[in-house]
Amino acid sequence: MHVDDATERVLVLNPVSGSEDHVEDVVELATERGFDVRKTEAAGDGQRLAREAADEADLVAAAGGDGTVNEVVDGLASADGLETTTVAVVPAGTGNNFASNIGLKGIEHAFDVIENGRRRAIDLGIANDRTFVNSCVGGITAEASSETSAEGKAEFGVLAYVMNGIETVRSFESLPLRVETAQGPSGEVAESWTGEAMFVLVGNCRRFSGTRTAQADVEDGLLEVTIVEDAGALDLLGETALERLFDRGNAHVVRRRTPSLTIESLRDSVEYSLDGEMLETETLELETESAALTIAVGDGYRPNPDDDGRWPFGA
Repeated sequence: MHVDDATERVLVLNPVSGSEDHVEDVVELATERGFDVRKTEAAGDGQRLAREAADEADLVAAAGGDGTVNEVVDGLASADGLETTTVAVVPAGTGNNFASNIGLKGIEHAFDVIENGRRRAIDLGIANDRTFVNSCVGGITAEASSETSAEGKAEFGVLAYVMNGIETVRSFESLPLRVETAQGPSGEVAESWTGEAMFVLVGNCRRFSGTRTAQADVEDGLLEVTIVEDAGALDLLGETALERLFDRGNAHVVRRRTPSLTIESLRDSVEYSLDGEMLETETLELETESAALTIAVGDGYRPNPDDDGRWPFGA
């Protein structure tokens, strides 16, 4: 395609994400800023529309929740479009955890960031050739994901799925897993863990603590791995479940930092949530692609979140 014929800006809009009252505002704001707005109608449309836009746009925005962002990034990656395309996020979903972690405060603010905000090259997570930007969580079933309330996702993000699992923990079947992490560039040692897990949580831009929004360093080339062992799970019920579950002193929480890892089920296949999109497999190979995703970020985004006094990972 000749460059003069190119559509430079495409916005992929999920019209049924969140409370579904964002469509008119997003279309108006996007059109004013020169975007070609393309709406999804069915599952997989986000990937398809992003793939189609890869050859013609140098800026592709995803308007929806974390799942919509995942689909758009995955579509661009499958078309080898990430090197030449900047991604923007317009938070119009229920949880919008990734958007919060990159400093976006709402729809209008997101469009201001598109025009005037910084661009950062951040890491991208890869799980069995599928991408994720925020997190990959094992132990969340598709049923639990679909049953998690919108209110829960709005308050806790991906941890709402974990909380939903905790609330039904007496019927939860633990996961016999082997987790192998690789040696890292800054002295991270290769380690192996084998045991019964309640959840295994892998963060790219997401750090797992008891708070809804906890940004990880997404420019360090490392994934943050949290394994919740089954031994400490049975009493984690009630309102303080998340705080107790991810407390730094919890002997049943194993934490690792690694550029890549393998999670192998020792029994049946395991369901994983990649930014809310489900994947079922017996063996999951995860790695980071450092600085693979150029994205528009707000002023509240910190490349290293520990610089502002938040507790250091593993401290």
